[in-house]
Amino acid sequence: MDDGLFETPGTPARTGGGSLTTNTHASAPLAVRMRPRTLEELVGQTQLRAPGSPLRRLVEGDQSMSLLLWGPPGTGKTTIAAIVSQQTDRRFVEVSAVSAGVKEVRAAIDAARAELAGGGKETVLFVDEVHRFSKAQQDALLPGVENRWVTLIAATTENPFFSVISPLLSRSLLLRLESLSDDDVRAVLDQAIVDERGLAGAVAVDDDALDHLVRLAGGDARRSLTYLEAAAGAAVAQGLERVDLATAETAVDRAAVRYDRQGDQHYDVVSAFIKSVRGSDADAALHYLARMIEAGEDPRFIARRLMILASEDVGLADPTALTTAVAAAQTVQLIGMPEAQLTLAHATIALAVAPKSNAVTTAIGAALADVRAGKIGQVPAHLRDAHYSGAKRIGHGATYKYSHDEPFGIAEQQYAPDVVLDAEYYHPTSLGAEAAIKERWERIRRLIRGR
Repeated sequence: MDDGLFETPGTPARTGGGSLTTNTHASAPLAVRMRPRTLEELVGQTQLRAPGSPLRRLVEGDQSMSLLLWGPPGTGKTTIAAIVSQQTDRRFVEVSAVSAGVKEVRAAIDAARAELAGGGKETVLFVDEVHRFSKAQQDALLPGVENRWVTLIAATTENPFFSVISPLLSRSLLLRLESLSDDDVRAVLDQAIVDERGLAGAVAVDDDALDHLVRLAGGDARRSLTYLEAAAGAAVAQGLERVDLATAETAVDRAAVRYDRQGDQHYDVVSAFIKSVRGSDADAALHYLARMIEAGEDPRFIARRLMILASEDVGLADPTALTTAVAAAQTVQLIGMPEAQLTLAHATIALAVAPKSNAVTTAIGAALADVRAGKIGQVPAHLRDAHYSGAKRIGHGATYKYSHDEPFGIAEQQYAPDVVLDAEYYHPTSLGAEAAIKERWERIRRLIRGR
């Protein structure tokens, strides 16, 4: 058997670099023993399991189609491949994108073709981490897909539009898998505690210990089962019949962070995080960021808060702050955790050390206050739309001065309605890059208003 190629004749299950058959032995890891065997046992991914969905049609209608599964770790990509293989009675072959080359890919496809030619079973070819394959390796998959010698199921944690070649994308059905919710992970753990394939009720787990394991899992079912197995093993070794919080903390070497995503800790910690960034204390901000990460806070929530802060508290004192925050949010979406913790730290430090200005915040606040107070007024006639026939006859746009025809590209004319003609909303500070903006804006304001 090649190092990068694994085959099992029945229901597949995999851990590390090997493969497991339907009759998984008792010493196999808990995450392997508890692998769902049918779509009904699959937790989460309701959009993929719905009646009439492509995955349902593939499994129940035994249709031949290639799938590209995109989602975070521990969301069921390998499990789905196993279920397809078992429920459609196909051979299962896995090619490891970490260790296989073009030779192994072609060997797997040739073997599948020979099996078909000999009247044997069709083959599910599962490629995990397909984004690690080079273009040449991905090209080697195309003949098997085009000729339907294999049912390709490729899995990736990275955006396939950036990491998978177009010909393979166009020949595969892309299915997006979502991170499991805390309730999903808890359901996985609850089942493993009582299931004969799992702990079979050998130990009970206290609620706070279970909460801790759910938080640490971060939406990864496989990780949650690994932690549960370690905690249960520690309890048994100590002669305990229950896994308490202290045992769970010791077993996975991670202290429980007292943090409720719907409770006071959530609001207190994120408040302290924002105020630390606003206050330019990068060290304190990183502390609160670490607490949120360890507690399993949604990284997208953290990224959204940073984007808000970039305009609210940094503004034009550092015009790159918003760009940095938006890039961080996009990166979080693309790569997920745990790698995204580096991106969040990057953005947190950048915004913390940036010069601060709330001039943007106060400017829009003052403008909104005037509008809400009824200071609306008519749009000056020369600024009104003049693109329709007859507009000029009623004075719309007749005296408008085109800015690019004026000295310095600035025209002296009225822009605001009469009711707010003298209003001054934006008051730039002298901090950071806004100092230069302040000087320019004051000159521009004088030119526009003829002062």
